[in-house]
Amino acid sequence: MQINCIVIDDELPAIEQMEEYILRVPFLKLLRSFDNGIEPINFLQSNAVDVIFLDIEMEGFTGLQLIKTLRHPPKIILTTAYDQYAIKAFDLNVSDYLLKPISFERFMQSIDKIFDLFAKTKPTNTQEAQYKRDYFFVKTEFRMQRVDFNDILYIEGMKEYLRIHTTIEKIMTLQNFKSLEEVLPADNFIRVHKSYMVAINKIKSVEKNRISIAEEIIPVSDTYKDSFLMVLKKA
Repeated sequence: MQINCIVIDDELPAIEQMEEYILRVPFLKLLRSFDNGIEPINFLQSNAVDVIFLDIEMEGFTGLQLIKTLRHPPKIILTTAYDQYAIKAFDLNVSDYLLKPISFERFMQSIDKIFDLFAKTKPTNTQEAQYKRDYFFVKTEFRMQRVDFNDILYIEGMKEYLRIHTTIEKIMTLQNFKSLEEVLPADNFIRVHKSYMVAINKIKSVEKNRISIAEEIIPVSDTYKDSFLMVLKKA
């Protein structure tokens, strides 16, 4: 699935930041950016736009005025340095309200919401397979880092932290197993111990209560053993 979007903001640094964020997300396609609220009106009439990243405070013609001109508006994510418009904005049925400066983490929270909306409603082209995300982002140190599902070997619990062991590196993140279980594909990732989750397609062998992955040995606890063996039989 591809989501077409445009950016409308009268500040060049804000446009550039939003363009950079959009380019990081494979299923987002940036059609065009505008530095005013007038030009996009004609563009929206002749182009299939799914999402507008729209600044509110623009000279001459504000973002809120633009929204009111659209008979069938696409999804709208407001981007603004001012929080006093929040109630008015949601009265106009916007999808999200991002306060500047906008972090990539907050941007991705908004995009995940938009993706879920389109996954339920956007029809797929017969020549285009529906997009399925094969990655997620985790917060590590002072940045958001992308982790591809297929790179993960296993995940190790370390008190408040998780250490994600991949084919490339080890990533520490302040999360818990429950939060990862919500984003990882259930058909390939399984808990085998209170401190370990493994990628089934990376298992070399299983002997008694031990799993061999890469050059590491992962324990299987009695609590998870039966469910783990059941999944292996189906794999």
